[in-house]
Amino acid sequence: MLSPDNHKIAPAHAMDPSDLTIGDLLDALADHTEKPLVFRYDGRPVKSGYHVTEVKAGQFSALDCGANPEAWSEIFVQLWDVDEGGPVHMAAGKFVAIIRKVADHVALDPSAKLTFEVSDGIRPMELHRAAQPALVGDTVEVELSPRPASCKPRDRWLEEQKAAGASCCGASGCC
Repeated sequence: MLSPDNHKIAPAHAMDPSDLTIGDLLDALADHTEKPLVFRYDGRPVKSGYHVTEVKAGQFSALDCGANPEAWSEIFVQLWDVDEGGPVHMAAGKFVAIIRKVADHVALDPSAKLTFEVSDGIRPMELHRAAQPALVGDTVEVELSPRPASCKPRDRWLEEQKAAGASCCGASGCC
């Protein structure tokens, strides 16, 4: 669900707070199917004629730089940022229908990490993660930001340090 005053609602079950899942996105759009869906990246909205050109689901197995095995599900939604439609962006309901049609043929894990691949057909495709949708005026906007690389062992260590600090400096105020 979206709030009417541009407040974002936290994802219910994202693996990482910075990652929106396809389930989160579809849930957020469910009550706003008639509103234009505007994706924003690089400080601007996608053109009103944008297309969803491909939806891919993948199961990945990897070894991180600390020799730790990793496994995850990820869904890629490819956006072609072109002016080939009318003067209004695609309705949220049409986007939902596209994803549902894909789900009829491809298994889409609703809790999978969601990545957007965006290109205007000239520039190379860029990988983005999505923020929670927000109502902005009479549109639903989804801010896309570049998906950064990370070092998973370092990220886990930082989380452990933060947790250790929280337990030391929590309610007791010992620090």
